[in-house]
Amino acid sequence: MKGPLFYAKILLFGEYGIIKDSKGLAIPFNSYKGALKSAQNLNGEAKKSNESLAKFYNYLANLNSTLVSFDLNELKKDIDNGMYFDSSIPQGYGVGSSGALVASIYDKYAQNKITVLENLTRDKLLALKQIFATMESFFHGKSSGLDPLNSYLSLPILINSKENIEATGIPSQKEGKGAVFLLDSEQVGETEPMVNIFMNKMKNEGFRKMISEEFAIHTDACIEDFLKGNVKSLFGNVKKLSKVVLANFKPMIPDAFHKVWENGLATNDYYLKLCGSGGGGYILGFAEDFDKAQQSLKDYKLEIVYRF
Repeated sequence: MKGPLFYAKILLFGEYGIIKDSKGLAIPFNSYKGALKSAQNLNGEAKKSNESLAKFYNYLANLNSTLVSFDLNELKKDIDNGMYFDSSIPQGYGVGSSGALVASIYDKYAQNKITVLENLTRDKLLALKQIFATMESFFHGKSSGLDPLNSYLSLPILINSKENIEATGIPSQKEGKGAVFLLDSEQVGETEPMVNIFMNKMKNEGFRKMISEEFAIHTDACIEDFLKGNVKSLFGNVKKLSKVVLANFKPMIPDAFHKVWENGLATNDYYLKLCGSGGGGYILGFAEDFDKAQQSLKDYKLEIVYRF
């Protein structure tokens, strides 16, 4: 048995903001992927994955939801027969490792599932997002459902607000000098503690004001520029966003990268922002001249996501 492939995702813009109803833009990232597989003798990562699936099964079996039902007998049988999720998606890196797993389980075991081949109306997209949020909250405590949705559809998704999401197109990549890239912090981040820090900060009126008056406005401007291919304007807005994130999201940026972040803003060689919830994993970088950014960041592992 080998299931279809489900890809990683990158939330280009909108981390944390989407929890509070501002815009977001997520794109599939095909360098990393996962699929359901089976083996008789499990060891190492496969064994761990199988044990995790058994816990996930218990969670789904006790889910009291009118949204979705599963062929639980089949799922239990497959897990007992050595099913695991074989994935190259790094965990705790902000690129949707649990999202791809959730998408694969829904795809194989959900009854009356909404398929990718249907006409995906806004209502169907919202229903899928809700189903995935319910499923993925097993892993994170609270989930927007966006990672699994992105992985399941393998399409860029534009979040206008909680109730308004759409599949979208992004400008095709060019062989230019500019790039969006991943910077490897070489630390694992955990989503739940980071989201808890954010929720506590949201109790502060000044922080809430900053989210709505600065963070959300710069994020929305970045998304608009990116979708329209306004590269010059995009970098101006990414710089503003990078400054706001550095000033207000310090706990989510690993300590060793505060200086690296500041250096990008000072030299304009690159601008950094959070990739997912932060706390470790990948940091997302934007550079008008990727060669320059590579020089500045020569001590770090970089990976290109998109070229301008």
